[in-house]
This record gives sequence, structure tokens and C-alpha cells, in this order.
Amino acid sequence: MAKKYDIDFKKMIVSLYQNGEKVKDLTSEYGISDKNIYAWIKRYAEDKQTGISQDEYLKLKKNYQKIQEEDEILKKS
Repeated sequence: MAKKYDIDFKKMIVSLYQNGEKVKDLTSEYGISDKNIYAWIKRYAEDKQTGISQDEYLKLKKNYQKIQEEDEILKKS
């Protein structure tokens, strides 16, 4: 059975990585697979140009689509 980790824990691991910790050290210290850590880095690490993570981007995109749908409904009424 796969172990579940909460978002705050995942973000903490990503923060440690971004502050210079090696994935190898994080896997041994916290008992997490390197596959999980790399997936979390991809999802929660902030982009250097935009300053937002992929997770935040996806939330913004979903919110934008919802606003567009609401706008279309208002235009039709």
C-alpha cells in the first residue's frame, strides 16, 4: 500500500531540495523514493521566470476556464 503524504510535507521536501539538499540524502533521511521526490519537485518547485509552481499554474488555469465559462453564460443572457 502506497503511503500518503500531505501537501505541506511535499512542499517542505521540495524546499529542502531547492535549498541545496540532495535527493539521495532526502530519500535516506525521510524514507521517500527518489521517484516521488522528483515528481514533487516537478509539481511544487517554483519556476524561476514566473515564480509560480506547476500546481499553482494548473489551479490558475482551471480558475480562468471557469471564469470564461461564466462570462459566456452572462453574454448569452
